[in-house]
Amino acid sequence: MYKKYEELLEKTGKTSYQVSKDTGIAENIFSYWKNGRSTPKVDKLQKLAKYFGVDIDYFLEN
Repeated sequence: MYKKYEELLEKTGKTSYQVSKDTGIAENIFSYWKNGRSTPKVDKLQKLAKYFGVDIDYFLEN
């Protein structure tokens, strides 16, 4: 999932900081996902999907 998130960051020119400020998802959560310390909860995925204008399935597909 994090790889897809990184792709969207690159595609949109956003930073994790910007996404955090705009969505209310704490910036350290992204780090936890990247390092495998936690997995995203559905509510966070829904926020990200809405923010980036993609379907939630985008994050769930392998």
